[in-house]
Amino acid sequence: MIYSVKHLFVSTFKESFFILAELFKILIPMMILIKILDVIGVVTLLGRLLAPVMVLTGLPGEMGLAWASALLTNIYGGIIVFASLADRVEVTAAQATVLATMMLMAHAIPVEVQIARKAGTRFAAMAAFRICSALVFGILLNLVYKTGGWLQHPAEILLKPAAQDASLAGWALGEVRSLFYIACIVLALVFMMKLLKICGVINLINSACEPLMKLMGIGKEAAYLTMVGFTLGLTYGGGLIINEARSGNISHRDVFFSLAFMGICHSMIEDTLLMMTIGGHISGILWMRTVFAVLLVAAAVRLSAKLPDTWFYRFLFMNNKA
Repeated sequence: MIYSVKHLFVSTFKESFFILAELFKILIPMMILIKILDVIGVVTLLGRLLAPVMVLTGLPGEMGLAWASALLTNIYGGIIVFASLADRVEVTAAQATVLATMMLMAHAIPVEVQIARKAGTRFAAMAAFRICSALVFGILLNLVYKTGGWLQHPAEILLKPAAQDASLAGWALGEVRSLFYIACIVLALVFMMKLLKICGVINLINSACEPLMKLMGIGKEAAYLTMVGFTLGLTYGGGLIINEARSGNISHRDVFFSLAFMGICHSMIEDTLLMMTIGGHISGILWMRTVFAVLLVAAAVRLSAKLPDTWFYRFLFMNNKA
């Protein structure tokens, strides 16, 4: 028993070290690159380019800057810009919900899609999937709210982000703190996953999620990892799935579509609550987004099944990466 406990902790640290090494090789360069892009004005330029697109979703063109900030940095970057714009641009609850869902489905593209790429998915395919999914859902959600006349009252924005330390030292300290939190959570997740496997809980979770996975066409072997991403976030679910993909325990198609689902529908607890503080309504940011993600991935899985493996590996997945 003593040996088993020791082995559990040793294997947990070894596996966590491997996962974190892979994640940090992605995260650290991307954090630096994103900072450079922000400083030289790429975010602002992208915001201007997105302005005409935002009109399709019923949003003011100025909100393109908020989505651009989320796309290239993270959700918090988008929220900060949105909060500052909302002080001078009147936004309805429906519009706040549309923008919130678009930011939830497509944000931190350089970092999160690079994590998915490490598991074998092609960067362009996953980035296009997330951005196009967010745009299509934004258009549909706007039509639903406008047609029904729902949420047309002014948005109640509760969160007013505090001014951030704009200095280089302040930025670096914030990123180091984020990396430390990620390391702690990954360590806890790996330990929990091993413990749940030993206790047989993973099999129960896989069985419980099997109907949903079956609906989407994703193998039950990916159920637990998909649920980790769904509840906690793509960084953690993606980090774990990189390890599983390389071990060969999950098929390449399941890896791709599990990450596709996690990409547009992850961190459902924390991020949903966060978006409610800027006026997002739970009907869009949680319920309709989840239903849309399940149906979209289910359709994509069935469509891809009709295509040859050569097409799948040419456009969606890098066979030599897993």
